[in-house]
Amino acid sequence: MAEDLFEQAAAERMRREAPLARRVAPRSLDELLGQDAILGPGRILRRAIEADRITSLILYGPPGSGKTALARIIAMRTKAAFDNVNAVASGVKELREIIGSAKQRRIHEQRRTILFVDEIHRFNRAQQDALLPDVENGTVILIGATTENPFFSVVAPLLSRSQVFEFRRLEASHLVALMERALAHPEGGLGQAAVTAERGALEHIALYAEGDARRALNALDIAALTTPPAEGAIRITLEVAQESIQRKMLHYDGTGDDHYDAASAFIKSMRGTDPDSAIYWMARMLEAGEDARFIARRICIAAAEDVGNADPMALVLATSAWQACEFIGLPEARIILSQAATYVACAPKSNAAYVAINDALRDVREKETLAVPSHLQDSSYKGAKRLGRGEGYAYAHDYPDGYVAQNYGVKRGTYYRPASRGREADFAQRLREISEGAPSSDTEP
Repeated sequence: MAEDLFEQAAAERMRREAPLARRVAPRSLDELLGQDAILGPGRILRRAIEADRITSLILYGPPGSGKTALARIIAMRTKAAFDNVNAVASGVKELREIIGSAKQRRIHEQRRTILFVDEIHRFNRAQQDALLPDVENGTVILIGATTENPFFSVVAPLLSRSQVFEFRRLEASHLVALMERALAHPEGGLGQAAVTAERGALEHIALYAEGDARRALNALDIAALTTPPAEGAIRITLEVAQESIQRKMLHYDGTGDDHYDAASAFIKSMRGTDPDSAIYWMARMLEAGEDARFIARRICIAAAEDVGNADPMALVLATSAWQACEFIGLPEARIILSQAATYVACAPKSNAAYVAINDALRDVREKETLAVPSHLQDSSYKGAKRLGRGEGYAYAHDYPDGYVAQNYGVKRGTYYRPASRGREADFAQRLREISEGAPSSDTEP
């Protein structure tokens, strides 16, 4: 009995000393904010949870969006046994022990087992594969939580046996509502401590928390714990909030969705002639620690793919910017990158060269290979003339305007179709004159 009382006291002390985010964690689906798209009334996931009929799930979304909170709500509602592991600290041995218990429970108690794996992307392929047979035969119902795109970080056989639900980043209004709830919470929150907060303080924390409920609540907790009471009450002002959370924590995985999504937005903004958006996405990547060389390479590619011959200087400037970044490095390289990105964004656009090489490569791979016309073949080696190599070739510089009508192997206009923008409009006019038979085209030497 004494041991039981001691354990109860220890558990109560741990509950009181837990972080605020844990103490005021939602206990019902209605308390879980910001995920109405998957948990709103009538949604399939909500109906499955309320009926206690869930199947294996992969919950995917940014930190602090409610994935673990939902798993706890399921654990409170379900009649199934509920086990949980964290992929950072667990291995195959622990998984086998849990699965062994689940098998016995299924045989002797006819009771299901839900296994929650937090940060499932941390499991390697062998660890994920170890779950497959028992997820397949229903020994365990898997709930995996991950901040990384599961279509890259979870093995395909496990994905095919699970439903994937994406959690959205929480909006600032959701975070403010969560903090107001914590301030008024009569048990685990700050309601008993007579803590109040200015609206501006809560909005500042919400802004800097970047959609992460855990980070917002922990910042509020720090503000409450470090602010001395005045007249028996603690008042969290904007100044206190600014000290509690001083820097935005950008969610940016250098090898995951954040990296590729920001890079995609950057490239598409330059292509769309929107220098302001291009600079914003570039700034976000730089602030998150992205390699300046990666950004410089993207600018070079855009200069060739999206600007092309509409402004040939774009590639020259982009390449120079890349080289300058190698010599100078950050933070000054940000200025060079900004100049190159805004130039490419503002330049007239043409993807004619990009389309041309792709079309030509497709034909080379898929169609009959063209023979090099004999008059274009190499005639520089001994014996070439005896074989007829180069015979009949007309040297363009021997003709007025440096052009002579001649078969070069491919019909004009097959691949390269210049746009009517920028410098490429001049190219289009030049090629049009040639194709229409300008006088210089038919002149003989």
